[in-house]
Amino acid sequence: MGQTDYDIVIAGAGQAAAQCAQSLRQGGFAGSIALIGDEDAAPYERPPLSKEYLAGKRDAARLALRKPEYWQEKQVSLLTGRRVTAVDRAAQSLSLEDGANIGYGKLVWATGGRPRRLSCAGADLAGVHAIRTIADIDALKADLVPGARVVIVGGGYIGLETAAVLRALGHEVTVLEAQERLLARVTSPPVSAFYAGLHRRHGVDIRLSAQVSALRDEGRVTAVELSDGTTIPADIVIVGIGIIPNVEPLALAGLPCPNGVVVDALCRTPDPHILAIGDCALHPNGFAGRAIRLESVQNAVDQGKVAADTLLGLEKPYAALPWFWSDQYDVKMQAVGLAMEYDHVLVRGDAAAAGFSVLYLRGGRLIAIDCLNNARDFIQAKALITGGRQIDSARAADPAVELKAVIDAEQAA
Repeated sequence: MGQTDYDIVIAGAGQAAAQCAQSLRQGGFAGSIALIGDEDAAPYERPPLSKEYLAGKRDAARLALRKPEYWQEKQVSLLTGRRVTAVDRAAQSLSLEDGANIGYGKLVWATGGRPRRLSCAGADLAGVHAIRTIADIDALKADLVPGARVVIVGGGYIGLETAAVLRALGHEVTVLEAQERLLARVTSPPVSAFYAGLHRRHGVDIRLSAQVSALRDEGRVTAVELSDGTTIPADIVIVGIGIIPNVEPLALAGLPCPNGVVVDALCRTPDPHILAIGDCALHPNGFAGRAIRLESVQNAVDQGKVAADTLLGLEKPYAALPWFWSDQYDVKMQAVGLAMEYDHVLVRGDAAAAGFSVLYLRGGRLIAIDCLNNARDFIQAKALITGGRQIDSARAADPAVELKAVIDAEQAA
């Protein structure tokens, strides 16, 4: 099979990949571009999968990031249903699973990640699902029966969003979290406690410090067994315990990939012909103070733009303020900044009811905030976090005082 060459090949066809291609054309790049995606679909939004799409409120066509004709008009070749298996850096060539070879002038690695699987007995049984792609949700919906007993392993945002939708659809839902609280890796105890209470009020069985030891079967999954011997009946098991970055071909090609592809602030890998963006990119982040991977739409979009600028010869280092959102029942959580290595937590409002915010401080400076049905705080906190100014903690804890007015008077002078 012969080789097809492109000036720029983007491995991956998700949000980061689509943004990079779009920004290249907007920036005047006239060369050939190809997007290689292992799914059969054109680039689409992932966040609605665990929300509107699972709930049946949005169809696949409405998930598309662009109308089908857009890619043709912009002369971007979509190579869907194709998987990259190897990278030959010397030849600047990719090997695909179907035997084809694709040559590149520059390669942008935007392959995202795949769901982390359980390692216990029964992990591969029928009835065990993940949530990452349209196909995943289609398979889950096809497997659901009215009033199904669903056990969700993982009390992160994906698991909780899925729990909220399935409860609204009338299913029995149990959430198992191995940590002592929900969302333990990404938020504070007040927010964790709020979500535990919210889900329990909606009839979700939340079990903390719950370690899965095995999945039982009778041809398909029938129960989840915990390490303490407890058995939970299950018609469906959904595993939401994070993702593994899809970086193996680059690692085998000799690039550093300790937990994602190592890149600099311009999204460049140590290979001058290869960049990496999105969920799989381990990048230096000024808000974290170290290299991290960020799994968010904001990061995907912003790094897609940075990579395009880099390819266009423009040096615009990645310095975007991280932000994220989650919809569960009638609560919208909006977070900005990174709640990492904070030394003080301030609750602003009543943490027992939606409409409050939690502020994360380090050395008297606001570094992150979680806002629950509180869009005003979310908007105003962005400037405070970006500015890195000291704030007056007493005033910041008072919900009657607008956040934009809580800069420490001595620091502002």
